[in-house]
Amino acid sequence: MKPILFISDLHLSPERPDIIQLFQKFLTEKQNQISDLYILGDFVEYWLGDDDKAEGLNAAFDSLKIFSDNGHNIFLMHGNRDFLMGQNFADRCGCTLIQDPFILNLNSDQILLMHGDTLCTDDTRYQMFRSMVRNPDWQSDFLSKSLEERTLMAQAMRETSKEETKEKSDEIMDVNQQTVKKTFIENNTRMIIHGHTHRPDIHKLDISGTPGTRIVLGDWYKKGSYLEFYNTDNFTLKDYY
Repeated sequence: MKPILFISDLHLSPERPDIIQLFQKFLTEKQNQISDLYILGDFVEYWLGDDDKAEGLNAAFDSLKIFSDNGHNIFLMHGNRDFLMGQNFADRCGCTLIQDPFILNLNSDQILLMHGDTLCTDDTRYQMFRSMVRNPDWQSDFLSKSLEERTLMAQAMRETSKEETKEKSDEIMDVNQQTVKKTFIENNTRMIIHGHTHRPDIHKLDISGTPGTRIVLGDWYKKGSYLEFYNTDNFTLKDYY
């Protein structure tokens, strides 16, 4: 039996070619060793629309397409950096776009997949920003602008985000435990897999007398990180170098 692999928060960027190469190596080594690959958001540092020239990133996209063409299902979820990825991008890379959240039915289990940012409800300023940029009208207006205009707007938003992050505590930027429990109950699940917080760990919880597991995926800044998953009783968080 081949495992499913989960990754998130690669934040691929031309400024970090070593991580792009690490990702390509990862795909090459995992070829024929896995069943499906799930990317749970923030695959790239930012995405301005499917007409983005993606300079410096096309080698990674080519590797993903080869991985898909060799018989692997690749499922891609939007993150808070790449929520404008559309069907053209998915076709380019051989991916299937999935909604956030997404229920993965595996045998008799329902596993909730998320990017994870909607669990961070203490960060009210970010949640307001998220609500704005996920609005279809905002996205339509943004995509109607020239690529140059979008680039300037994205740079300004990134700078604002960096400044605001400096002022926020670690607790505010992490998940809210009550929101986590509410999410378990509302989705009738015993397992959640997500990224976003860059704090890889496996959390065991009590959800109204029922055991629950929250698996947090790591980022790809200094090394790779992935979840090797066979079933709800057999999974391992691993580093990749």
